[in-house]
Amino acid sequence: MTMEAFLRQLFDKAVEVADPMRSLARFLPERPNGRVIVIGAGKASARMAEAVEAAWGPCEGLVITRYGYGRPCRGIEIVEAAHPVPDESGLAATARMLDLLETAGEDDFVLALISGGASALLVAPAEDVTLAEKQAVNAALLASGAPIDKMNTVRKHLSRVKGGQLAAAAYPARMLALLISDVPGDDPAFIGSGPTVGDASTPDDALAILKQWKIEVPESVRAALAAPRRVLSPGDPRLSRVENVIYAAPKQSLAAAAELAEKASYDVRLLGDALEGEARDVARAQAQQALQIRASLRAGDRPVLLLSGGELTVTRRGNGVGGPNAEFCLALAIALEGAEGVHALACDTDGVDGAAEVAGAVIGPKTLQEARKSGIDPDVALEANDAHGFFAAINAQVVTGPTLTNVNDFRAVVISSRQE
Repeated sequence: MTMEAFLRQLFDKAVEVADPMRSLARFLPERPNGRVIVIGAGKASARMAEAVEAAWGPCEGLVITRYGYGRPCRGIEIVEAAHPVPDESGLAATARMLDLLETAGEDDFVLALISGGASALLVAPAEDVTLAEKQAVNAALLASGAPIDKMNTVRKHLSRVKGGQLAAAAYPARMLALLISDVPGDDPAFIGSGPTVGDASTPDDALAILKQWKIEVPESVRAALAAPRRVLSPGDPRLSRVENVIYAAPKQSLAAAAELAEKASYDVRLLGDALEGEARDVARAQAQQALQIRASLRAGDRPVLLLSGGELTVTRRGNGVGGPNAEFCLALAIALEGAEGVHALACDTDGVDGAAEVAGAVIGPKTLQEARKSGIDPDVALEANDAHGFFAAINAQVVTGPTLTNVNDFRAVVISSRQE
């Protein structure tokens, strides 16, 4: 097996473990008597709905997922919408979801299926904020390099569904929210901007984030952030009948990949499932660590595997096409400068790195050599944020199509004492 094939095997295992069809059913109670309403949003939500109906049979409900991520359901309606920047389809579907929840009574049961991507797919802008303005703010946040928790704080205070407000719309019905975590630290308040979870942040916090990350916003957005607080406090009585359960998270996926590698006689070192920061900075740090390990290995030593998860960011400086995983790989390759015995893969488990329909990339000792032979300057590509263009040119992209799950980034760096 080639090293590229081995790295891809590890990634595929991480994705497989988080597949809702394999993992969701054991967290479902018996189907309640009476009316059951299933709602949801996120890149994994249609697959989650499919898993629910496999266990419970046809259900009433509405779920919003990313274009191309729909699944066949017998009762639950699946609507596809835009991600990472929201669109009219998400706006209309969210309004219909709120209308559906208004019909829920005290004796009804609501099952909410939330995964990463729900922040963009659940679209109900605060009063007087237009969809176009919400789109502009979202795009600016994505390009700013702000961490996901900061982005989601702003999103909550510009929304009528985030920060516990979706759950409030279903009150007094009982609600179980099943969540797939794609955020560092697995805080349910930041998964999909916490539509079923209260939050202690304030509009002033959102304004401070916009200022810190130098994001210009229209007057309507500032007016919305000056209005009375919409986000529900954690102790709000409208959340008293809600149970939030994270049933899949990066930790399980990394553990599954680690187990597979250990069986193949690798020395596995887990760097954590909640890494954050600029992709290129994290890459340089891991390159230095890999080179130090490489220098310490002797002939016959087991190869070392560095595994990490979390969510890296990219501060957009150029006009290229790139996401945090591809940018991590490009910066890592540059820092390693062809070091023998070091290979790596970085991919997003949802199959989409940034806004590109590409999961990520793989690198090895010959990556820079191949690029330069093709007339491609790695440093220029990095400064232009064109990592996807770089790896497409040397046929080193990882393309999975929709994986139907989302436990965020997966990074694997192999260091061997011999040339692979």
